[in-house]
Amino acid sequence: MAVTCVSGAALLKAGGFYNSVLSGAGMTISGAGTQIAVDNWIDQAEAYVNVASKKNWTSLYPSLSDDVKLIIEDAVSSLAAINIIAWDMSGYTQRGEAESMINVLRDSANRNIMKLEEQKEKDFIEEA
Repeated sequence: MAVTCVSGAALLKAGGFYNSVLSGAGMTISGAGTQIAVDNWIDQAEAYVNVASKKNWTSLYPSLSDDVKLIIEDAVSSLAAINIIAWDMSGYTQRGEAESMINVLRDSANRNIMKLEEQKEKDFIEEA
């Protein structure tokens, strides 16, 4: 999938202390897999946003207005960034710093998902 977000957005939200191995091309957690870890987390985040909001935004994405696309991108990149931080917290100043970032990202994702749930599909498509 990875339709709604690029890995750079998620890495940027993870801050400057994430494990830099994750930004390397072709990196996978096990080393034997075929998908880049960050892209996998983005795919999982897209699926979560779709299921949580009860609408397949990934399929609708090309027809949505730019504003709606940004709401979806913010939710997806925030959820993916949570996994980036949680995967290896050792680079952060303190564990509490990483946990605070995760809390802020979770709040942002939840707020955006709630906005997506509140809207009717028709309203978004007509704006496009």
